[in-house]
Amino acid sequence: MVSQIRIYTINKGMMDSWINVFQEKLMPIHKKCGIPIVGAWTNLDRSEFIWVRSFSTIEEIASKESEYFATPERTELGDLPGSHIAKIEVKVVESVVLPVA
Repeated sequence: MVSQIRIYTINKGMMDSWINVFQEKLMPIHKKCGIPIVGAWTNLDRSEFIWVRSFSTIEEIASKESEYFATPERTELGDLPGSHIAKIEVKVVESVVLPVA
């Protein structure tokens, strides 16, 4: 399994609006496309929105992202999500098994 840790710097004063867009618009599209969202957080000063989504393989990322962006729901949103975001950082990570302490 691979995951993406996605760190979005949200434009000043737009975090509450962004969280609403994420919860009401983007999460349902991810669910429809079979892209699990593992969790989401804000940093303490609420300037960054950090979220994680998972894929079976690294190869699946491109096909699932294409499917996501091709949905009528995502197309209808246009640049609404992007208008909230000043910067995007994405890290692709693999899970490891840690010994039980």
